[in-house]
Amino acid sequence: MRRIFGMDSPLMDALGKLSDLVFCNILFCLFCVPVFTIGASLTALYDCTLSIAEGTEDVFIPRQFWRAFRTGFKRSTLLWLICLAAFALLGAYYLAVSSLTGTLARTYRITFLALVLLFACGFQYLFPLQARFHMPVRENLKNAWLLSAAALPCTLGTLAVPVAAFCLSFVMNPNVFYVAIFLWAIVVFAVVAYLNSFLFLRAFRKLAVSRD
Repeated sequence: MRRIFGMDSPLMDALGKLSDLVFCNILFCLFCVPVFTIGASLTALYDCTLSIAEGTEDVFIPRQFWRAFRTGFKRSTLLWLICLAAFALLGAYYLAVSSLTGTLARTYRITFLALVLLFACGFQYLFPLQARFHMPVRENLKNAWLLSAAALPCTLGTLAVPVAAFCLSFVMNPNVFYVAIFLWAIVVFAVVAYLNSFLFLRAFRKLAVSRD
């Protein structure tokens, strides 16, 4: 029993990581409220989850979150504004395509889906890269899409994790919708980021090799 509940036991280590993730998740949700701060919040979240995955997190995880949010605010916000512009363009393209009919409509819908997939592949690397390497915005944008292609298995994995979490939460059992909302607000965003962090760390090794 002492081994199970000792401070260095796997159980206590897991509970410590879970509590850190809960703190990160709540802070992430709170800091996303102004909308324009979502980019900086994502950077701070990944700064924490990447560190937790490596076992190098701050003893007081809210302090690490705030430090990452503050130091990465300008570049992360600019990245987020660029992403919002891309979302708007994709939305306009979808509205234009949805008004078409016939063979031409099917062709453009396939093109739209391809653009969405391409954007999603690179988008998910933007803020983890910013959290880890503090890159200039232009270099970050370039590396995000290059890395998404160079580390394709990791890219597909990091796309699958949030999709699976969303389906398990909202699609498989719609009757627990409000419970799912509560869990996402408390811990799920951070758990998804934490699971993806292992894949991002593998992908980052390719970036380090290419720089060498």
